[in-house]
Amino acid sequence: MVSALDGAARRTRRWSWVVLPLALAGVLVPDPASAHPFGAPQRIDVAGDGDHGVRVHWIVGGTDDLTMLGIALGVLGEDRVLLDGAVTYEPADARALGEAPEFATYLTDRIAVTQDGQPCTGAVDVADDLAADGAEVLFTCPAPVSTVTVTSRMLTDLHEAYRTFASGPDGQKAVYDGAHESADWRLPAGSATGPRAPSTRTTPATATDRSARQLLLIGAVLLAAAAAVTGAFWYRRRRLRRAARDRTSATTSADPAQRENPQPKEMS
Repeated sequence: MVSALDGAARRTRRWSWVVLPLALAGVLVPDPASAHPFGAPQRIDVAGDGDHGVRVHWIVGGTDDLTMLGIALGVLGEDRVLLDGAVTYEPADARALGEAPEFATYLTDRIAVTQDGQPCTGAVDVADDLAADGAEVLFTCPAPVSTVTVTSRMLTDLHEAYRTFASGPDGQKAVYDGAHESADWRLPAGSATGPRAPSTRTTPATATDRSARQLLLIGAVLLAAAAAVTGAFWYRRRRLRRAARDRTSATTSADPAQRENPQPKEMS
């Protein structure tokens, strides 16, 4: 009985150290479909341009997002996706995507401006360096611009977790995502944007909800492994104590002389 318990305890400890790394690997390795949205967010700048114009300037968050978008639009080949689902950005990806008519169509489909419910027509201008300077859509509205609704659904068709940080005149800001696709912007009539300087983007290291979930899962796996090892140890110890008591009881019961003639206590 005791040897069997020892074997069970050893097997429990051995399998806990086998399962633990596998479980952690499953937690830490992201699935390909959700790897890209959790990096640096996209950015758009909203500004007026003359009496009837609205400029929406889009800059990608991570260069590998350009590669993913190029693959999704058929501009880049699907062989760019590695076996684990990841992609590696190459400078030629931005050039190919920026020159593709599919990308211009995508921009005007995913970014829209309306004025009092009426759509404004858009024309696309892609920078020579798409990765650094992005692309711009210039909208022309039917009436002089004061307040317009800007819709951005960039990349949320690839994954709903993509976010876009937006800024506008007088410190206006908004965050676009799969659940919040539109926001109103106040644009003074006659305002105009000057030439765009090359982007000097930085990628801040920020924690994400997925990172927090990963840490919680890691903690749960560690606690489960520790509980399994501790439980096996205390179960084995309890069984050993019970076996020792049973042996003592059996020895006493098997000695009639000790049971009928107990040893007298010494008198002090």
